Formats: sequence, structure tokens, C-alpha cells
Amino acid sequence: MAAATFSTNSPAVKRVGTHNGSFHCDEALGCFMICLTNKYSGAEIVRTRDPQVLEALDAVLDVGGVYDPSRDRYDHHQKGFAEAIDAIENGINRYDTTNLQNLAYGLQSVRFHVKSWLPARSIVMECLAARTDIDPSGEIMVLDRFCPWKLHLFELEQELKTGPSIKYVLYQDERRKSWRVQAVAKSPDSFESRKALPSQWRGLRDDLSKETGIPGCVFVLMSGFIVGNHTYEGALAMARGGLKL
Repeated sequence: MAAATFSTNSPAVKRVGTHNGSFHCDEALGCFMICLTNKYSGAEIVRTRDPQVLEALDAVLDVGGVYDPSRDRYDHHQKGFAEAIDAIENGINRYDTTNLQNLAYGLQSVRFHVKSWLPARSIVMECLAARTDIDPSGEIMVLDRFCPWKLHLFELEQELKTGPSIKYVLYQDERRKSWRVQAVAKSPDSFESRKALPSQWRGLRDDLSKETGIPGCVFVLMSGFIVGNHTYEGALAMARGGLKL
């Protein structure tokens, strides 16, 4: 069998070190989490306590007696660690399964903020900047991609001092292939809208073109909080109608 060959241009595989011997919760979790990062994705795990071997590795967890994030050295067997898994390992707290549950929830939260929440801010900023292209009033915003937009909108309006405030946000409902018009709340924790949709439209369903004068309308919630339309053009017409009525 011919020997395998490797391209000299291929990036070197990162190596992450941890102690050998019995597996423990802390280093297993640490290795799992560091390999979720782009820097150490696909890294090789090296289990050893040899100081010379550890020194040559790209990152070291739970061994080595050094805590220096600038060098990716993360041992915790020293004074000052008294929380969660570290405290259990150092004999400060007893084992409690809720610690692992909290860590799992924390990991989900990190994933959400990195993959969804933070990118959403840029999306909302771009859509907010384009608001006058949608309607001269500057009070209607269209999301070109749905994302968690509400808190970002409030923060960006204050930071950028955009004015006038956005009254309606349009976005596509991918499941139903239709469009939604949502009235923006007065504040992040308020159920009252800045400008609820017209009272004469509320509670209507099915084909509402006769009542609204706008084709494609399929429903309006009783609160005037949100409406649905089959098309973007219809949804935009309803938002513009809401500003006038």
C-alpha cells in the first residue's frame, strides 16, 4: 500500500493538552468547549502530565499549574477558584447535578448570542438605515431576514437618534410564505403599541380586501398588534394605511 501524502500547504492541526489517567468532568467539558471554537475546531487532544510535552502544545487545560489565557493555559488548581466545576474539583463544594444543567443552559445561551443575537444587530442597523427607501415617513422598517430585532431596534434608535420612531416592522413568515406587519411596542417591556393598527381592521379574518381596501389581507389581531398579508406589497400597503388611519 502506498504511503499517504499530505500537502505542505495544509494548516497544522492544533493540539490541546490535558492530564492523563482517569477522566474527570472538568477537563472533559473543557476540551469539548474549546473544540467548539474556530481556533481549536478539530484539535488533537493530548493526555499527559509531562511538563516538556505540555509546554509545546497550543493549549493546556486542567494541568500544568498555569492560568494564562493569553497563552491558552487554563489550569485551576490554585486559590481563587470557588465556582461550579472548579470548586467541586478543588474540594470546596459538593457535587450537584444542577451545575452541569446550568452549564448546558449557559452553552445554549452562548450559541444563541454568537450565532443569532449579535449578527441580528447588524441586520437591524442596515434595515433601519434603509427605512426611508421603504416609505418617506421613515416610520416603517422591513427586515430582509427575520431575526431577534425588538431590543436591537430600541437601542439603535436611541444610540443613532434616528427619529421618527419606527411604528411598524415588516417581515416574511417563512412557514406560510406570507408577510407580517407588527406594530412596535412603546418600550421593550410594554404591551402597548406605539401605533396600533386601525380599530376597524381588528379581529377580521380570511379575505379582508373589502373591509381594508387592500388585497391579500388574511387576518388582523384584536389588539391591533399584528396583521398578515399574502404579499409584501399588501403588507406594505397595510402599514402605510395604518400610519394614516
